Amino acid sequence: MRTSVRWINDYLDRPASAEEQADALTAVGLNFDGRETLPDGAIWQEIETTSNRGDCLCHFGLARELAAKTKRTLIAPRTSPAGAAKQNASTMSNVAAQHCADVISVSNEDHEACPRYSARVIRGVKVGPSPEWLQERLRDVGQIPRNNIVDCTNFVLLELGHPTHVFDLSTLSGGQIHVRRARVKEMFLPLGDQAVAIELCPADLVIADGEKPVALAGVKGGALSAVRESTTDIVLETATFNPMQVRASSRRHKIASDSSKRFERGVHPASIAGAAARLADLIMQTAGGTLCDGVVEAGAAIAPLKKVSMRCDRCRKVLGADISNQEILHTLQTLGFFPQLQGDLIECTVPAQRMDIEREVDLIEEIIRLLGLERVPMGESIQIRTAAPDAKVEAAERVRDTLAGMDFVECVTHALISDSAANAFVHAHQSALRIEDERAGGTPCLRPSIVPGLLATRKLNEDRGATGAMRLFEIASIFHLDATKQHHESVSLGMIADVERDDLGYRALRGVIERLAHEIAAKPAMFTPCVSDAVMHPAATIEIDGVTIGRIGFLTRTARSTVGIEKPMIAAEIALDLLLAHWPPERPAAMLPSMPSVERDLSLIVDNDKTWAQVERVVLGNRPAHLESMSFTGVYKGKQTGADKKSVTLRLVFRDATRTLRREEIDIEVQELVNVLQKELAAELRA
Repeated sequence: MRTSVRWINDYLDRPASAEEQADALTAVGLNFDGRETLPDGAIWQEIETTSNRGDCLCHFGLARELAAKTKRTLIAPRTSPAGAAKQNASTMSNVAAQHCADVISVSNEDHEACPRYSARVIRGVKVGPSPEWLQERLRDVGQIPRNNIVDCTNFVLLELGHPTHVFDLSTLSGGQIHVRRARVKEMFLPLGDQAVAIELCPADLVIADGEKPVALAGVKGGALSAVRESTTDIVLETATFNPMQVRASSRRHKIASDSSKRFERGVHPASIAGAAARLADLIMQTAGGTLCDGVVEAGAAIAPLKKVSMRCDRCRKVLGADISNQEILHTLQTLGFFPQLQGDLIECTVPAQRMDIEREVDLIEEIIRLLGLERVPMGESIQIRTAAPDAKVEAAERVRDTLAGMDFVECVTHALISDSAANAFVHAHQSALRIEDERAGGTPCLRPSIVPGLLATRKLNEDRGATGAMRLFEIASIFHLDATKQHHESVSLGMIADVERDDLGYRALRGVIERLAHEIAAKPAMFTPCVSDAVMHPAATIEIDGVTIGRIGFLTRTARSTVGIEKPMIAAEIALDLLLAHWPPERPAAMLPSMPSVERDLSLIVDNDKTWAQVERVVLGNRPAHLESMSFTGVYKGKQTGADKKSVTLRLVFRDATRTLRREEIDIEVQELVNVLQKELAAELRA
């Protein structure tokens, strides 16, 4: 917030220099962020406020903090509209006797969105320039003086932090004010030189007269009811609105204002009367007129101020500082908490503007904020407890290390992608999850797959002249909507790699996944051909322990065309949680064998459509008694096998832990296995 040094000093019993103000406010958590000296010698400073301290978005609120920190006395601004009314009674005695309710009526249809609304009426004002002192304060903080009525509302907002508004009474149809929801396609013209009419919706809360909206509640006043040079009778609006309601309307219509900024942080209904009195007093000082008797209000009853208790011993224990009960009491008094000490317990009545105070610990924070962190003793030693590493984090790092060791480069891509990319990679019976935010531009969809982002990265590197084969991976969240429009989010591992030859590309990426399965699960990864789709063709599922954890396949031209890649590529995507569920891997220790092994290579001629997974399943499902392991050696296609056949060679290792096996024993087991392969796969033993 841009603040005026001399404006803050208006509320202190003795002035504080710009440096003293900056240092003191920074010490209490309101950081100084720069200053500038104006041509007339006035100084403005930028003071940062946190989102929960809406009470400090004003000069009086900052002066309150400054007075508490520097042991000054806070001087409240004068609010005496009743006295001003009597002074003007001689000029308009017939109007002075008039009650506000005789001039304007107020109704409030939504107490949740508008907890309280009040209106006062001043008749006989004269619109003109503001006095120099008022213009000076506004110019100090970058405001442009308009006229005495508008300047007074801006002054009260910047002085007390409570937004107010003024209507020209003659423009309010029927002398009515209705706080209500906007009607469908109802139009509203906000204030502003370049403002254009906006279309409202029932989600918007408006201030309306008998015919039309005259303000977008908490956000912006309307041009049709604005004060003009000819205005003589005015209605003073002082209200409070639900922060979420104000924020939603402000964002929806892209209208932000000083008022909406403060309402979004919360304005207490109990502060309405003081702000209204201050505004009425200033207007009658600068524009004359007579204040009608009474106030017209509508809304829920004002809740009593909160009571929060704090134990003094608890305060000392939390802070680790030796602070007396009287010092605690005095500190809370300087902040206006009205503390009452009963034994070791202090009960505080929380002032209306401190909407951030809810619990005992909030009061403890106030104590140390005012007394200073230097009061907290520093221990000479720090106790450290070493925590065990998080299993999932450790496993994910192992995945990254393993892939990096196999020439993969980790990427970090944006979660938002284009409609075309999202629709190309979404699975059957799912749909892309879109976000309703104009800032997303041409990428309004949350990615349903990691692969589109990796492809975009590959294309970017290609366009910038990168040569050679690339391997990319990323671990990130993916999103989709199911058939019932339920939102789903999960963490996925995506990999893509350039392909020089189809057979080598598949085998290389399959080897990478098998290595991951060994590192993370200490179990084999099984690959089973599956139905291809618009993303992968051909494709295979990846399984560990019978659970499908992902897919591997060659990317189709449709998938690659989303980013304009022509060269063939292979990809895999794995549900990371399903893979990491096997971490840490169980690796049983065993003595090294003392007996020699016997190896046999079998070359089987099978149909081209038979896979290694099928061969492996048959062998392990009919495991010979002494079989220790089996492995893939190679595949051959040629004249000797015929066009529709291939030769698959596997190596079998046999061993007995207690004795040396004889060749005749192994021959029997191998022949039995060959018979099973012939029966189940129509395999022939190649000569």
